[in-house]
Amino acid sequence: MADTPDSPSLPKPMQAWLQQLSAHQRYSAHTLAAYRQDLKHLLHAHPDTALERLTENHVRQALARLHAQGMQPRSLARALAAWRSFFRWWAPQAGLPSNPAEGVRAPKIPQSLPKALSVEQAQVLLDRPGLPTPNSAVDKRGQAMFEVLYGSGLRLAELVSLDVQAMRLPGYESTGWLQRDERLITVRGKGGKTRSVPLGRQAALAIEQWLAVRHEMLPPAASTLETIRHDPALVDIHAALFLGARGKRISPRVVQLQLDRLATLAGLPVGVHPHSLRHSFASHVLQSSHDLRAVQEMLGHANISTTQIYTRLDFQHLAQAYDQAHPRARRQTEATTNNQEEPD
Repeated sequence: MADTPDSPSLPKPMQAWLQQLSAHQRYSAHTLAAYRQDLKHLLHAHPDTALERLTENHVRQALARLHAQGMQPRSLARALAAWRSFFRWWAPQAGLPSNPAEGVRAPKIPQSLPKALSVEQAQVLLDRPGLPTPNSAVDKRGQAMFEVLYGSGLRLAELVSLDVQAMRLPGYESTGWLQRDERLITVRGKGGKTRSVPLGRQAALAIEQWLAVRHEMLPPAASTLETIRHDPALVDIHAALFLGARGKRISPRVVQLQLDRLATLAGLPVGVHPHSLRHSFASHVLQSSHDLRAVQEMLGHANISTTQIYTRLDFQHLAQAYDQAHPRARRQTEATTNNQEEPD
């Protein structure tokens, strides 16, 4: 992210920390850009205070300043987490007595349920009743991407980083790849954590149909290993599982737009984001298996508490089914309605 005249450039320790996150922990460009902006917010709040002289009070004041400017609790918590992580990394190197952000409490974030599709909505989206069978390369690519998102619970960044197979060449190493024979996908997710997730039968079939036409979007120069060894840009194109119309690795925005278009054509009453399919995967697997640990592993959550939100979603689904199906629930509802209609 480019520095602007009213936004201070980052000191070398902060630049080094972001570089460390990028090179060694494989943080996404989106996350790094957000952290960079968070660090700038801290500097902008105290432009005349040296980095090593920032105290807990300075951190509290910076947080209060952002709150007064209208920043939402979730963004405030992320900013504080970025500051805390930076000082946790840098304080020992700089000989600071403590981490000035460690004792500052993050604002309470309202916990909202993920927006998941129902099983029926997911089937309508992927089975495409009333819509033409995917025939073009673009449509087959879309079908494969959405089957993988729903069938394996990948994050959007993990999906677009997938390679056809694991590759390691000078200057290039896969961070996610397909294992067709084993019907597995291996990805390196948040924090550099690697996990393998199953590839369902429908997703595997959709991928095979896409791979049969993938060459239509592959530039000739990137078609063989011999022609790409000395060009990192061509290596990435050659390796990428999903390609865009211009012959490069597909962008997250293209995935979002194509999914939104399909949801509209399918007549779904809700907007569908790629992350909705990840939420749907988690919710539907949990409803069927009740195995929270397995869902945690497949989603790549570091803490079980992150996965537990889907138990609330599952309970909400069960509560709705109970209200609609159980005779005592119906009678209670009817009785409540009748009582409301009768005057005292």
